[in-house]
Amino acid sequence: MANDSSADVIVVGTGVVGCLIAEQMLDTGLSVLMLEAGPRVDRWRIVENYRNLPPSLRLHFDAPYPPKPWAPHLETRTDAEAAEYLQLEGPNARAFRQGYVRYAGGATWHWAGICWRMVPDDFRLKTLYGVGRDWAFDYHVLEPYYTRAEYAMGVCGPSDPGLQWPPIRSKPYPMGPLPFGPGEQRFTEAAARIGLKNLPAPQARNSGISYDGRPPCCGNNNCFPVCPIAAKYDAASALPKIEAKGGRVLANAVVYRIETDPKNSVQAVHYFDPNKASHRVTGKVFVIACNSIETPKILLLSKDERNPNGVANSSDQVGRNMMDQPKLIAEVTLAEPLWTGVGPVQNSSIMDTSQGDFRSRHSGAMIRMENFARSGIGGAAALKKGLVGKALDTEIRRLSACTARLTIEHEPLPAAHNRVTLSSQKDWLGINKPNIYNDVGDYVRRSANEYTVPLLKRLAAELGATDFQLTNEFLNSDHIMGGCIMGADPATSVVDVDCRSHDHHNLFLPGGAAMTTGGSGNSTITMAALALKAADGIVDQLKHG
Repeated sequence: MANDSSADVIVVGTGVVGCLIAEQMLDTGLSVLMLEAGPRVDRWRIVENYRNLPPSLRLHFDAPYPPKPWAPHLETRTDAEAAEYLQLEGPNARAFRQGYVRYAGGATWHWAGICWRMVPDDFRLKTLYGVGRDWAFDYHVLEPYYTRAEYAMGVCGPSDPGLQWPPIRSKPYPMGPLPFGPGEQRFTEAAARIGLKNLPAPQARNSGISYDGRPPCCGNNNCFPVCPIAAKYDAASALPKIEAKGGRVLANAVVYRIETDPKNSVQAVHYFDPNKASHRVTGKVFVIACNSIETPKILLLSKDERNPNGVANSSDQVGRNMMDQPKLIAEVTLAEPLWTGVGPVQNSSIMDTSQGDFRSRHSGAMIRMENFARSGIGGAAALKKGLVGKALDTEIRRLSACTARLTIEHEPLPAAHNRVTLSSQKDWLGINKPNIYNDVGDYVRRSANEYTVPLLKRLAAELGATDFQLTNEFLNSDHIMGGCIMGADPATSVVDVDCRSHDHHNLFLPGGAAMTTGGSGNSTITMAALALKAADGIVDQLKHG
């Protein structure tokens, strides 16, 4: 029976990866203890935090999640805040200013819910295009786990294979797609006129029916920063189910060290509580299921005489190959009303721009129109003009109806120099902060210059844009990947096909950290699929030796 100091399986992190693994362990009769660095909060509190924000902070999606001193995370309201926790450097440092929260439930609190699978060619970049790396398995190995993840999380999506991405599926989505709003219909028509297909996005959001105890989406258009009714999957909703099955969840437990025994097996993890007292937890198997910044950080902090470069780091690859999909944003003004904001904040994307022989020269990309309601953005812009009365009302309406945001998210390549290391600066607990170097590389820059930006301008023109304002640098997409790269060769990778450390047979590092390449779509469903594959490996190891 699990307690607060021991269990069969110790899971560090309570996001989607940790929760999926914990549930599967419990279903097979194993005891589970989950450790979470941050606090556990109720949904109503986050909703109230958001409602009470000043208008200037309403578009900062981390603002309703104030960090605790013992569990800092990146805040992006000001440049000074952004530099407080993550130490960023490199030619594209701004493109790794990641938005994540160290709360029970992790970043699924404020994700969009989008669940694009990677496609078969994404697993064979080196073979097909001579760039990046090949995965240690192909799409068909991961496909059953994609399906299991979609059913575990409640993903809605189209039944028509012509609208699926990719159409290679073993089962239909659990629910049908959400309908397009008027703005998305216009965008879809504009894309079609230049030969592009705007697809309904698969998303972990209930479409018209209840699923897994969660209500159907009612179109609050508040997925960022929190779904107020829990129609969207988030890992915080999974925690009560885990506890009902006998799992233990310990919040405010900041893991800072992984302890190995003389045989180099992991025998314990150590964590600080908010009083700065240290505690030791033992188990049979250890799963570090934090994000791709925090997981390498813990491994690098855990140097010992057997592991002088850090735990799981005999290859010197821990912290390397950090990836995100470098993003460009265009704010466009239109001659006629478009009216985005009906339904979820993201509901569709153009994916065929992510595939093609051009990938030997430059990256592919996902292109979409954001479906945010524009009233807040339009209202702020109108107020800055000093308008009052009817003139203010008219301008707010015009900016709400006749503006839109178009987004490009580029496929990254793994690169060893893009890495997280330990900063000499320390946090409130005395733990080294993460330092990250980021360069998107010429592969992405060529894509933007030669392919994606010209295409986006054509798309904006088809929409009837009278003004097109593109960001002047690459931005973060918050899809944090890499740092514990998967591979068959222990000399050039950190984990095997089950996300098991090459160096420690009872240490698993699943999720985004293990991803070999990133593709162009959101990474969460691939992380979830890897979690379920790792869970099978853990059960097999514990049950059968």
